Amino acid sequence: MTESYDALLLLSFGGPEGPDDVMPFLRNVVRGRGVPDERLATVAEHYHHFGGVSPINGQNRELLAAIRADFAANGLELPVYWGNRNWNPYLADTLRQMREDGIRRTLVFVTSAYCSYSSCQQYKEDLAKAHAEIGPGGPETVVLRRFFNHPGFIEPHVDAVRGAYASLLPARRAKARLVFTAHSIPSRMDAQAGPGGHLYSRQLREAARLVAEEAAPKRPVGSRVAEPQRAAARAMAGAGRERTTTSRRSSRTASPMW
Repeated sequence: MTESYDALLLLSFGGPEGPDDVMPFLRNVVRGRGVPDERLATVAEHYHHFGGVSPINGQNRELLAAIRADFAANGLELPVYWGNRNWNPYLADTLRQMREDGIRRTLVFVTSAYCSYSSCQQYKEDLAKAHAEIGPGGPETVVLRRFFNHPGFIEPHVDAVRGAYASLLPARRAKARLVFTAHSIPSRMDAQAGPGGHLYSRQLREAARLVAEEAAPKRPVGSRVAEPQRAAARAMAGAGRERTTTSRRSSRTASPMW
């Protein structure tokens, strides 16, 4: 791999890191959709409730440190970069830096595990826009597959579920149900996700199945794709009017497209 690729790019969504960042960040997210600031102000309140800070950038810094440490421990001399779609460090700026550093071909790890328009195709579109913005000479970008069913993603969930069951009193443990939840996206767009449609919800259910079979093979399982906050759905997507019920037991799905 080190002969074929000379870097790894961590590509993520981005998020505000203080109160003054919130509205500019939200304008970036909905750019080109004609969403007025009055609606964004409603969504902004959810960020201000937590001091205007999204946890995603901090989590990505921790992930970067872990990746770099793992590479070093295994003798893999591969530089790791980080770029976001909607906030600092912006993707185009990162690609410029990679070009200046002489990076010619990079793997791209997108931090979204499941496939929908906003969690898959839009990242590819933003990569194309960033390349167009910086002009020629940027690195070739090769996007890694989504990791919804990768052992490195499933096994920590299995460990967490087993630990949660072990923490319950025996009487409660015997009756405890395992319920999976996930972020919702507009139903119409889930229907358009991937070959054959509904790829987002199919991947969610597959991840839930893999975790349940390892962590709780004899227990009843339910899954639910959680409905987004109404204000956020109206402001950020203008969707959320259509909902469909699909699940192993009861799953509410709202999805963007592939």
